[in-house]
Amino acid sequence: MMQAFTPNKRLFVISLLSTLMFSGCQVVSLKEQALNVTIANERNSILTQKKLSEASLNVLSMSGKAAKICMETPNECVADLHEIPQILDEQLLSTASELYLAKAMALSESSECKVSKLTKHKAEEEQKIIQKAYEQCLDQELDALDKTIRYSYAYLFKTTRQPQERLFDNRQVQIRDFYNQALARLVHVHKVRHPKQAFEPTIKIGKSTYSLDLREYQRLQNESLEQFVSSYNMNFSGLRALNRRDGFGSDFVAVFANSDRKHDNKYILDPLNYAYPDGVNPNIHPARYLASTIIAQPKKPAATVKDVLTSPEFEIKAYDPYNTEKVNIAGKPYSLAANFSAPYGLWLAENNLGAAAYLSLIDRDQHLTMPHLYMLEPYNPNKKIIVLVHGLASSPEAWIAVTNDIMGDTVLREQYQVWQVFYSTNMPILESRFQIYALLKQAFSSLNPKDAAAKDAVLIGHSMGGIISRLLVSDVDLSKQALEMMSSRQQTQLRKHPVISERLKMKPITNFDRAIFLASPHRGTDYADRWFTLAARKIIRLPATFLTTLADTLTSDDIELKDFVKTLTSDVIQNGPSELSKKSKFMELTADIPPEKGLVFHSIMGNITKSDDPNIITDGIVPYKSAHLDGAVSEKILPGGHSIQETPEAILELRRILRQHLVDHGLYKP
Repeated sequence: MMQAFTPNKRLFVISLLSTLMFSGCQVVSLKEQALNVTIANERNSILTQKKLSEASLNVLSMSGKAAKICMETPNECVADLHEIPQILDEQLLSTASELYLAKAMALSESSECKVSKLTKHKAEEEQKIIQKAYEQCLDQELDALDKTIRYSYAYLFKTTRQPQERLFDNRQVQIRDFYNQALARLVHVHKVRHPKQAFEPTIKIGKSTYSLDLREYQRLQNESLEQFVSSYNMNFSGLRALNRRDGFGSDFVAVFANSDRKHDNKYILDPLNYAYPDGVNPNIHPARYLASTIIAQPKKPAATVKDVLTSPEFEIKAYDPYNTEKVNIAGKPYSLAANFSAPYGLWLAENNLGAAAYLSLIDRDQHLTMPHLYMLEPYNPNKKIIVLVHGLASSPEAWIAVTNDIMGDTVLREQYQVWQVFYSTNMPILESRFQIYALLKQAFSSLNPKDAAAKDAVLIGHSMGGIISRLLVSDVDLSKQALEMMSSRQQTQLRKHPVISERLKMKPITNFDRAIFLASPHRGTDYADRWFTLAARKIIRLPATFLTTLADTLTSDDIELKDFVKTLTSDVIQNGPSELSKKSKFMELTADIPPEKGLVFHSIMGNITKSDDPNIITDGIVPYKSAHLDGAVSEKILPGGHSIQETPEAILELRRILRQHLVDHGLYKP
């Protein structure tokens, strides 16, 4: 017998039924989600999270396969997708590409694809088992990467729709990233799987063969290529920005093997006439780190998707992004991707030049006995040359912001190439000037004089480097003034030995027709005479190799001459920091020497004061009255300290001057 409902229970049942009728059966409801969630759902993929993209998950839902299972066994899932006619070609190819990349990434993170340092302590048989499992894991990863590249390429270039028709598709950007990452990983993993000194021209992965084609990159031909390093996800803490060019292809840094030329680091008193063993100055360094962009594609023209997926031969084509802006893929031109900052950043990171600069200052780094010249990109006969000369206790690291911004400015990048001088700043400034003069003369003389690069070069110097730069473009003989500073006995010895007097006769390097001086104490600075600077100068020594070589060059039985050298180095010739004092004999000799007549030059200096009085303006180290040069085409005083070349305002002024240089020579129209 049923129990009768009380009025309250009856009301509750009616209310419940109403709720079920009007809302309980509703499957879809509206809820506004956060904008970042919407964008993340559209753009996230296996590269940004540990799960597949929404687009791939939607495709897998048609096959009834679980995403986790498909990521573990992509071959079976992709085979099933091929059998579903309702899945469009773009959906199939893009999903397969992501599944294989997910598999490769999972293998990369697995313990099997890593060898612990503790393995060497295990028994020999156990080591063999671990090594075999390791190699099999890497082979599986390479196979998955190979398939990622093939499916990505097929999606990008062999579907019914052309890439231009998918210009605004998020999916196309994702697949391009899958392709680039897979190619970067494939080159790296193959190097790990087959560790050898030189980069292999052929990569074998199962039944696939990738051959390296360097025909489009002349500089890489007939060279000992050590390795290709992917710059796809490089990040340098010291670089304000990475200068890239969007496009197709995976950006790399091609690294050459170190030169086999022997270098004993001895000091050479007469570098202009010195006979180097192989006729080449080992201190002039062609670019060893080169920007490269590589593309993997079928070696033979592929007409269909099937051709791309099954072709046994692929080729990896390397391009110089400085010389190539567009590439032809599947019969259509596309912009070539590039990373222009990575080679420079890698060079700085691996050479630690800043530490070498400080060690050389106290004569603790004998590797910097002679000055060095570094070319930051392969020599291009059609691009003007910029030479950068750093200041006291510094190195090419002082030019990071300047160099990186030049690379980031399309106009400047296409018209200029950068050379950087690295020298020991404890050397007497006149000696540094003489040695750098010889180095640059040798570098320019190696060029074809008909090359556009051999003329109209730009010289830029900061601080002490600015003084040296001014003297590199000056025409003066200081012998008379120097003799007047010496005793009659010293004068006799000086005239007798031209090895010393030739330092005082200066001729300009005619390859330069413009110079820029930044925060340069042309007339010295009081800062060099402050108590803490004087204390530092006491531990800064002239390079022992310089003094030893100078003494050894002179006749061993000439006691008077040895005494002269001793007197000269303690009275007339001082270390670089000491010569920056406005009271030094160096300043007495050189302060009023102007650049050669007709040379275009500019001055840039900092000001930490709020005054516009020339008697007060200073960057904290160099006063305006020392940095100012009569005859400058432009003079810019900017807010900032002594390292003014690092400021955005100074870099903009440098870019303006460099563009004006191009305008003046008919190479650019604003």
